[in-house]
Amino acid sequence: MSGADAVIVGSGPNGLAAALTLARAGISVDVYEGADTPGGGCRTEALTLEGFHHDVCSSVHPLLVASPFFRDKAGPARSIPLCLPEIALAHPLGGPRAAVVTGSVAATAAHLGVDARAYRRLFGPFVDASDSVVDFALAPPLRSLPGRPFVASRFGAASLLPARVLARRFQSEEAQALLGGVAAHSMLPLTAPLSGGFGLLLTTLAHSVGWPVVEGGSARIVDALVSGIEMLGGRVITGRSIRSLGDLPPARAVLLDVTPRQLVGIAGSSLRGLSRWQMNRFRYGPGICKVDWALSGPVPWSAEACRRTATVHVGGRLDEITRSEAEIARGRHPDRPYCIVAQPSVVDGTRAPAGNHVLWSYCHTPAGSTVDMTSRIEAQIERFAPGFRDLILARVTSTAADFQRHNPNYVGGDISSGAATLWQTMFRPTVRWNPYRTGVKGVYLCGASTPPGAGVHGMCGYWAAQTVLRDLGSGERIGLRLRCG
Repeated sequence: MSGADAVIVGSGPNGLAAALTLARAGISVDVYEGADTPGGGCRTEALTLEGFHHDVCSSVHPLLVASPFFRDKAGPARSIPLCLPEIALAHPLGGPRAAVVTGSVAATAAHLGVDARAYRRLFGPFVDASDSVVDFALAPPLRSLPGRPFVASRFGAASLLPARVLARRFQSEEAQALLGGVAAHSMLPLTAPLSGGFGLLLTTLAHSVGWPVVEGGSARIVDALVSGIEMLGGRVITGRSIRSLGDLPPARAVLLDVTPRQLVGIAGSSLRGLSRWQMNRFRYGPGICKVDWALSGPVPWSAEACRRTATVHVGGRLDEITRSEAEIARGRHPDRPYCIVAQPSVVDGTRAPAGNHVLWSYCHTPAGSTVDMTSRIEAQIERFAPGFRDLILARVTSTAADFQRHNPNYVGGDISSGAATLWQTMFRPTVRWNPYRTGVKGVYLCGASTPPGAGVHGMCGYWAAQTVLRDLGSGERIGLRLRCG
């Protein structure tokens, strides 16, 4: 018997954020994790060779820095060491050409030639009000009033646009590709509504807080969260899979850091009627195929700027990226996939033995794909970094199907735990005023299938915990300094 007031199932960043929020409010908590180590998609492991430390999934963390949960002065971020590259991200276009984003809107715009003024006009206001923009984006839709309504409404209206439409503001290949590469993080076709919003938010963050990596690996984020929970008397119990509510000890509240599909299985007959029907109708997005490499040296990018950042978007021109993501939406595997490349050892020397480097890259694939995209991903990198293959000491590939086996939250290999469509952004995971309640009394969802969605920001867990505290009638609710009201 646990004796805890609240039990949390799943120890991803959201589950741990929920646990820490409740513990800080005086609620005793236990966290149950099926894997042998906590963290969900926020783990660091020696995937290839001894001495090479690879982030299993999340690696670059602008939302960590910007999140109200983590930036709170009493929060866990104080003990998380960050490495910030001088260039937030780069997008090679062949030879020495590359579009880059730095901390300064003006400096970034200056390298975009004919599009300098358009770039400043688009991003300048959002970067100037970045805290309000982030708080608006990370709040549950329709339930919070923005602190700066004009900026929020302007950001919201622009975010609804497809990336292809938003890119019409620019004339140069550099500016268009830059926006398209960031927007493709959405895992949506670039012709889909809201795909442009991902480009706006993530580029705003690149200017305002940068795109840092964690020194030593993303697992240190989890270490900080677990340490905070344990200091307040909570427990994180690993190697304990929960398959039904009956596997849990009695508690006043149960928070599940899982997807709606898993909720249906865990809740069983307790979840009935409309709630069950809506959970079963929740849609998941494409999967990914990811390759991790141990390298004997830095990636020999033809564009020098790509050597000075932890994040490189490999996909070529906007029309190429658009074509690649459209193929995924049709259930096909593109020959020239858009690839997100992370090279944390460029700024973090602890990731690999001296002179060596770690690298990972993933491309999107149809959900549940078992296709190994290694050769196509490597061909794309080699296209912009001739000689790359000569540096490979070892590699490990994970297909979309592998990702679901390793982490049940990644249904079909969807690392976002749900398609980021316009409907599922407004009503995620179901049409319910409070999306963290499930329809089963005392049972809540707190994972990335709830608002505000994927990313290492902890806000899904924080908002779910606030709901629990309200339902328990606790007088010790923990408030953050949000600029969205």
